[in-house]
Amino acid sequence: MADTTVRIDGNTLRLPGGVAVRFIRTLRLPETGTHPLPPGLGEFPVRRIADYGDRVPEAWRARGGVMLPVYLREAMWLSFAGTSEPAALQVGVGKVCAVSGRPWSDRLAHGPQNYVVLPRQPWLDGINSGTGTVRQFVAVPLGLGATVEGQVTGEEVWGGVQLRSFALNGRELARWHEEERQRAERTRAMAPPSGYGAAMPGGLPPAASGGFGAAMPMAAPSAPGAVPAPAAGAAPASPPRAAAAMGLGVGGSMRQEVYQDDRPLTDWSEEPAGRVFVHLVTPPEWRRITGEAAPPSPVDRAAYTRAGLPWFDYYDEDAPDLAPTDTLRSVKPVGDWLGDDHEPWQPPTPGQTQQLKDAPGKPIEDGDW
Repeated sequence: MADTTVRIDGNTLRLPGGVAVRFIRTLRLPETGTHPLPPGLGEFPVRRIADYGDRVPEAWRARGGVMLPVYLREAMWLSFAGTSEPAALQVGVGKVCAVSGRPWSDRLAHGPQNYVVLPRQPWLDGINSGTGTVRQFVAVPLGLGATVEGQVTGEEVWGGVQLRSFALNGRELARWHEEERQRAERTRAMAPPSGYGAAMPGGLPPAASGGFGAAMPMAAPSAPGAVPAPAAGAAPASPPRAAAAMGLGVGGSMRQEVYQDDRPLTDWSEEPAGRVFVHLVTPPEWRRITGEAAPPSPVDRAAYTRAGLPWFDYYDEDAPDLAPTDTLRSVKPVGDWLGDDHEPWQPPTPGQTQQLKDAPGKPIEDGDW
């Protein structure tokens, strides 16, 4: 029987079949206009729910998975750098597909496509809501109706993020490995490149493969699976309570394609390789549960621009863009509920936008969701 275990490696989720997913902090975009891709400002820390069983709500324990801390209106993107084999990855926001806008499904589908193809899709910054664009993932509390889940289904029950991966079936995976072996042999037969022209893994510059731009300093995480002691002076952990649940709404629009799968569905396994539920926790709840301080609040836009951090455009001319569905096209930004963002917008300066391209820990417990 295939291993369906999901593990944490640092702050990276490792799903079976070589899928790697990191949650990246980033600058929140204005809710008007279309923008280039902002870089990463460090990883969100990720912890297993099972390590804090006495401190989390019963509903979280039942769903299993992992948790990470987010501030109100904080933006994030998902990095898939490090994925080693082809995979189809479903991404749910409150159990609504971020690609198709359809309800969460146990099966892959093409009409409309309800997954992203890895490693071709290097990252996902938001829901597929426009032609060649996405609307940024932004954290909001449940109960307002501002989440994608609330707008699409009329209810806010699940929150969080859901991930499920599918590997190639045995025949296609063997074929892929043989093609990779032959490609490696051809590469070894060639003279090794040197200097500036040396190839980089995946054909992307380090900023893209490891997260856009330089990561901001963050507190060193504790060892994966460990339950850290509360910080000095912190109140002792209290019994679990009904925590403030968080979900994902949408913010500004940015130029990013969600790529269409060029394989038939029969190339993929019918059963998922692994899945995980990602709970979004407010910073006060994170400190109460884990004893750790959450990362600092996101950098403001003026400081970001003064620092000269880059923006990015990424385009793959060989990969067709997946058309958005009417369901996700009509999702409204969180500002319609939370009010205008009064922080002044600082647009990128000329030349600041860069063009890109043409050790396992303990198993993560799954639950009922």
